Amino acid sequence: MSALFQILFLIFSVKILGEASERAGFPSIMGEILAGILLGVLFLDVETVVIAFFAQLGAIFLLFTAGYKEVSLRELKPAALVAFVPTFSQIFFAFVFGFMLGEIFNFSFLQSLFIAVAFSPTSIGTVLNTLIDLNYLSSRPGTIMLFSAILDDIIGISLLSILITFTRFNLMPSALGVLTIAGKILLFLLIMYILGKYFFPRIFVYAQKMHEKEAVFSVVVMVALFSAYLAEFFDLHATIGAFIGGVLISEIPLAKIQDVQSKVEGLAYGILVPLFFAFIGFSIDLQDLVNAGIFVPLVVLLALSGKLIGGFIGSKAIGFDFYESLIFGIGVMPRAGIELVVLSIGRSAGIIGLEVFSAMVFMVIISLLVSPPLLKFAIRNERKNKADNGTIE
Repeated sequence: MSALFQILFLIFSVKILGEASERAGFPSIMGEILAGILLGVLFLDVETVVIAFFAQLGAIFLLFTAGYKEVSLRELKPAALVAFVPTFSQIFFAFVFGFMLGEIFNFSFLQSLFIAVAFSPTSIGTVLNTLIDLNYLSSRPGTIMLFSAILDDIIGISLLSILITFTRFNLMPSALGVLTIAGKILLFLLIMYILGKYFFPRIFVYAQKMHEKEAVFSVVVMVALFSAYLAEFFDLHATIGAFIGGVLISEIPLAKIQDVQSKVEGLAYGILVPLFFAFIGFSIDLQDLVNAGIFVPLVVLLALSGKLIGGFIGSKAIGFDFYESLIFGIGVMPRAGIELVVLSIGRSAGIIGLEVFSAMVFMVIISLLVSPPLLKFAIRNERKNKADNGTIE
């Protein structure tokens, strides 16, 4: 009964606080994290096992939905070459800054590598409303930023898949170990490709002909869970498999029926994903955050500046002017969903401690706070500069 009440409390509080966050001009994820913090404050005996199970499902469906709804390989191909340079640049700088931070504080190689990977993802969804409100999403920088964020997720998840397999060795594996890891990843991808090319489409055709209610929706959910399970079978993380499963069925028209998409999104963002964000908030130790000292501001500074500098340099390299490059750099600064999945994996695998975890979550919150107003400021200055020079469209 206690577990039911706590789940009820979380679903209620994530929606209320998420709405309050949205009305205040911030992403709902901030309110959802706060709901998890409140759970730890208000309840002395939290049913951690039950809530952690729902949170794991939330992480799986967060990445599955990202692949299923946001990634289209057909649409990505034409823009991939142009978007690759700024994407690689911002990931490279963020990765180097993250690894450098770990070395400064004498972390192990694996911990430094994990921080570098955790610095890499981007969440353009945080600034998407700002780009739409200012009619900037359809501009060249806005379009490249959108494709860059998708490529960023794919590269970040690929890095994470390699890192997770390394954790079994707790150090850099031998040459044979590296080959074993690569073999498992390639075999998993090959199996998923065959399933996505030949098996999944036939299953959806059959499901559509069934008289059983919501058969297509059920198959989509089963693909998410099966892909997650298969990834774990090959010593990858469940969320990585879910993302790849989502990408594969995003190419199947029967799986992308609007009604089915709405139901998947309702399951994910109506219940499971907010519970995952709430569990992240519950997992934060505020005392550790205070005791971390200079580590916390350095995490924030290096994580955000790595993206800003890398994005600026990479976009300049493909011909953007100063303001366009600045806008791109700010646009790829925020972190959210995938970053938090990476952190939860690192925490559960014992790669990072609670102090590092809490500091990184704090950095995510700061990035959500500062990115939208900075982006508005940069776009308005760009337009003012063009107006002054008589070049505005």
